[in-house]
Amino acid sequence: MPRDKIREAQIPFLFKQVITWLFGLVVVEKGFIEYPYRLFFKKANKSSFTFEYFVYPALCTLFNLYYPERRNALIKVLYYFFHTSIITFLEIIAVKYTKLIRYKKWTWYWSFITLWITYYISRVYYRWFFRNRFSNTLTSSSN
Repeated sequence: MPRDKIREAQIPFLFKQVITWLFGLVVVEKGFIEYPYRLFFKKANKSSFTFEYFVYPALCTLFNLYYPERRNALIKVLYYFFHTSIITFLEIIAVKYTKLIRYKKWTWYWSFITLWITYYISRVYYRWFFRNRFSNTLTSSSN
């Protein structure tokens, strides 16, 4: 993470933790996904603390910091697709070859859809939080 982007990185990281806390707990408590092996907080929380509170927010931070803001709509959609697909693919591998995740009433496409939606919500919040920067950027690029 570049030092000049640390402040910008904290916002999507913390916001994504809030989103994953809400959605992650609902999905686990409703019995859609199970995490049989958890390293942290085994008795306090049934979700994957490592993924939900560190890995996924960190990936979302990179997603927001390097988002292709000035590119066309196709590139932006492909950017969403690329980030969402990588996480979904790694989750499929984890489900198939490890005991870290067990789908009960869940499938890979629900993961893909929820990842896409949470990335979108995070992006909207990021743009709202730094709205002055984006309004200045859009104004200066149109001149």
